Amino acid sequence: MSATQHTYRVIVRGRWDGLTEEARAKLLSEVADHGLAQLRFTPEGSLAYDATLTSFSYRYVIVSDAADGEEMAAALAEDRAETALRAAGLGFRELRSTATDMDTMKINRKGRDRPRRDPAR
Repeated sequence: MSATQHTYRVIVRGRWDGLTEEARAKLLSEVADHGLAQLRFTPEGSLAYDATLTSFSYRYVIVSDAADGEEMAAALAEDRAETALRAAGLGFRELRSTATDMDTMKINRKGRDRPRRDPAR
């Protein structure tokens, strides 16, 4: 019997730490490609930061067993972020994440809500 898979959107946040001059120059040269307008949730991760080079965030789509929950999805995303940052030679600290299970999230659509009855009537 196969486990049910859920799709999670995970935001991993962190702070830059101990960046070399070369790393700072590379990040600053690419800052226009990593603004909020470019942010997408992807399996590879979408990195966002600004020119202050203080903090950053990654957006990930993680597909994982529903039984493992949001905690596992968050851990997987943090691992991916660490791997990507280390591969790029970028120093970081204070990784933390928030995960949302897209399969259990309730969506409120406009025009589909029924008018509420007045209980006083």
